[in-house]
Amino acid sequence: MAASLLEPPFSPNHALFSTIYKPQNSKPITYFVPIFRSPTPIICLCAASETVEPPASPTHTAETTSLDHSSAIERSKDRRKVVRVAWEKLVRWSRSLRSKAKTDVLERTNKIVVLGGGSFGTAMAAHVAERKSQLEVNMLVRDPQVCQSINENHHNCKYFPTHKLPENVIATTDAKSALFGADFCFHAVPVQFSASFLEGVADYVDPGLPFISLSKGLELNTFRTMSQIIPRALKNPRQPYTVLSGPSFALELMNKLPTAMVVASKDKKMANAVQQLLASRNMRINTSSDVTGVEIAGALKNVLAIAAGIVVGLNLGNNSMAALVSQGCSEIRWLATKMGAKSTTLTGLSGTGDIMLTCFVNLSRNRTVGVRLGSGEKLEDILSSMNQVAEGVSTAGAVIALAQRYKVKLPVLTAVARIVDNELTPTKAVFELMNLPQVSLCY
Repeated sequence: MAASLLEPPFSPNHALFSTIYKPQNSKPITYFVPIFRSPTPIICLCAASETVEPPASPTHTAETTSLDHSSAIERSKDRRKVVRVAWEKLVRWSRSLRSKAKTDVLERTNKIVVLGGGSFGTAMAAHVAERKSQLEVNMLVRDPQVCQSINENHHNCKYFPTHKLPENVIATTDAKSALFGADFCFHAVPVQFSASFLEGVADYVDPGLPFISLSKGLELNTFRTMSQIIPRALKNPRQPYTVLSGPSFALELMNKLPTAMVVASKDKKMANAVQQLLASRNMRINTSSDVTGVEIAGALKNVLAIAAGIVVGLNLGNNSMAALVSQGCSEIRWLATKMGAKSTTLTGLSGTGDIMLTCFVNLSRNRTVGVRLGSGEKLEDILSSMNQVAEGVSTAGAVIALAQRYKVKLPVLTAVARIVDNELTPTKAVFELMNLPQVSLCY
């Protein structure tokens, strides 16, 4: 009988209703294969010369079928009710919180200044201006043509020529008039130029003016973040400071598409004030005290985005992309936590959220640099053809210096730095990364 388990009718090619099989030099063996469906399939085996009747199939009457169907409908209704009740509770909770939310910060704010006339600074200026029509939003720009375009046509001719800005957005090239009487200051100047720019306008900055940094990166050679650059450049260690970060492409902000961001400050009241100023139907704002985590994640994700672009440029496929970004996220976490960041910050909006956006979406400037590097273009040609700054290029070298300082190995981010310095080709970098020693992970 054991041998018969390897022969028909247990062969996959055997017909469902076959019953007779005659092994050579033996008597007929009769098999009965059940044709009904049951929760546990029944196979009937018998010895030679025996015939075994299969068990009777369950009797399904119209009445039992109807009862089963009714029970299924009731279970479905119960499940839907549970989901509906849970959603209604969430909505009621949301409405209750919104009714208690403070709006006094926005109400008493009369003037905002945005330092920088780039794409993200323009998008934030438009967002804040739409929050309150009586609010005066001053953009301090250096390009007279952009200044004229904003004031006369309500367009940023360089970055958003087809998007109309609110009429309460005003541009100027005069730092003194822009900063005079401002209640909040959005800093949107690229990191590498921030220190020199702020030193030039320091005389016009009120010591109590809250700064909201929109710039992401590390200063080359000094490896300082914006929370260190701003107070030193203004010669005021007590200058109020917050940093805003999260998945937020300027173009989508201008199109009023929804997103969520994080504002971080060591001063909880300051973080809450900025939250009140910015939170709207299109923008959720969470608060955090982990300034280090938000800034480091924002800086390092730009370098990782270049690596992600290189994967696209080399046509390495989706598997490679997922593996590289996963490894890059781990490297960012290793370094950031060594510098004092919280791991929860790195898995939130300003960490994982921003990383996914810049690594996987074509609108990312840093990813675009990587794509073109992977396609064989030279870095000098890429940068000269761009009208915006890709912070990851200058940040890459600073990241490696920090890794050495904190004794952390960062294979992917180091490879990007070597490519940017023209010491390694993208193809060679991939080869070297794939030939690193295999590791054993202990969770």
